[in-house]
Amino acid sequence: MMLSRRRFLSISAAALSMGASAAPARWSGLALGAEAQITLHGPGATEALPRAIARLREIEAAFSLYDPDSEVSRLNRAGRLVPSQDFAALMALADRVHRATQGQFDPTVQPLWQALARGQDTGDARQLIGWEKVQRAPQVVLGKGQALTFNGIAQGYATDAVADLLETRGFGRALVNIGEFRALGGPWRLGLADPGQGLLGSRTLTGGAVASSSPSALMLGAQAHILSPQGGAALWSTVSVECPSAALADALSTGFCLMDEAAIRAAIRHIPARVTLVDAGGNLRRLPA
Repeated sequence: MMLSRRRFLSISAAALSMGASAAPARWSGLALGAEAQITLHGPGATEALPRAIARLREIEAAFSLYDPDSEVSRLNRAGRLVPSQDFAALMALADRVHRATQGQFDPTVQPLWQALARGQDTGDARQLIGWEKVQRAPQVVLGKGQALTFNGIAQGYATDAVADLLETRGFGRALVNIGEFRALGGPWRLGLADPGQGLLGSRTLTGGAVASSSPSALMLGAQAHILSPQGGAALWSTVSVECPSAALADALSTGFCLMDEAAIRAAIRHIPARVTLVDAGGNLRRLPA
């Protein structure tokens, strides 16, 4: 069964200024458990879409938990893996965000996620959490009983991979949405919505990336699906992060859901980003102020 999307950042309108160019080429589908769309402007756009989709499928083959033959699925079964270039790169990004978020972003929460989804006791699963237990080079080796999920970063990584491909092919105007957004050129207008409060406003994106996380967008029984490795509850209803990389924005928005404002401010001194926090009452705070 496919999970509901945890992100509530959606396009509220197409480009603000379409110009005189021909209609854009578009692809819509599913990737990494989320709705996905690529919108591409310029000569050769229709011909470029199949290569962009193929690159997206390469990322799925590494990180999709829905695919039993993906790298992460094979790692979780066997406990070790000789990683592909993409897998090693994402592990390094995950490690960077883990440190920046004081451990709140942690891919080893997968056994806890599974226990909650099945309605099982979580005591044993919590003992398996610990990014420091994972050997990352030259092979990836998990601690006994561990399993990884990259659902809080892989969609952003896929978004970057497709956008980077299009940029190297000379496209200066595109919007890639693989659960997160990355813009080449623009402007593009995006809407920010919260599960409880609905549409809260919009922003204009010209270049760069944006990702949002809403813990209550999916519930595992009484537990919101963004899980703290340290046992705490989510502190924000929605967190939206804007920075150059969709993968970083994706992972930071996940970790920041579990951090107070002071800790988030400390984190963005190490990984510069603009952050919008939405509390349970629908009040917005933007960092840095």
